[in-house]
Amino acid sequence: MSYLPDVAFQVLQSVFVVLAAPLLLGWVNQCRAWLQNRSAPSILLPYWTLAKLFHKDAVIARDASPIFRLTPYILFGCMWLAAGIVPVLATGLPFAPAADIIALVGVFALARVFAALAAMDIGTSFGGIGARREMLIGFLAEPAMLMTLFTAAFLSGSTQLTTIVETLGHREFAIHPGLAFAAIAFLMVLLAENARIPIDNPSTHLELTMVHEAMILEYSARHLALIEWAVAIKLFAYMTIGIALFLPWGIAPAEDWSALPLALAALALKLALGGAGLALLETLLAKLRLFLAPEFLSTAFLLAVLGMLTHFLTRS
Repeated sequence: MSYLPDVAFQVLQSVFVVLAAPLLLGWVNQCRAWLQNRSAPSILLPYWTLAKLFHKDAVIARDASPIFRLTPYILFGCMWLAAGIVPVLATGLPFAPAADIIALVGVFALARVFAALAAMDIGTSFGGIGARREMLIGFLAEPAMLMTLFTAAFLSGSTQLTTIVETLGHREFAIHPGLAFAAIAFLMVLLAENARIPIDNPSTHLELTMVHEAMILEYSARHLALIEWAVAIKLFAYMTIGIALFLPWGIAPAEDWSALPLALAALALKLALGGAGLALLETLLAKLRLFLAPEFLSTAFLLAVLGMLTHFLTRS
């Protein structure tokens, strides 16, 4: 009988992630406008944009294949699946053991492959350029992401995110120097994987600079809405992964339903600070040239490896 409440909580958390993701994106955009001394849009603007797109008629190229039509649904499903694996509010997630951190990276990679295929499907120059740039960034970001996750996995002795949270957040306090290097590497990967400055600018449509936007120029209406929603869920998922790895305090233990209100308040505070920090970084940093992206992500990989080596050296 205790399994049913866990399943219900898993479903509720998944729905919560999908509904709250646009709010986080709106908060980041609002903070960035404040820092740039501009008139800030409403924090609910992403919801209105999605509603407007869902009410429009889709325009699809005549030569579009089924991959082009199915990719928005695949992207949305992959991001939803990835966010459902992460212990956002509590560790009592019955579906989480089905996929560890390696499978989590694989879900993100699957979404990237379909996005690149759909971008090249129509045959436009923008789609091809964006797909090549996206695959280059993903090829360099995924190893750094894995090394970052492995650092936390070695500390907890498991590749399950729920076990990592229980080890680092629900046991005695300890200082792990390796996590400091891993946290910096994870932040760099987060910026690259979510098409944020300094790797990409989500608000530009300049041919020489855009990466993600070049891949979705041919989409409209409900297809574009699903992609934009998936982008918001991906940012939410990466931030909650960072919270689970480096700031797990406040996440409720399994079957401790009385701790959920405190976990929700702690999550809101962490996401608010994380979104403001992301906006601050995008305000202070300038976009790198595309040819400097490999150096940026190679640095992230080296920091992640250094964090893992530091763990083994301090343990011995």
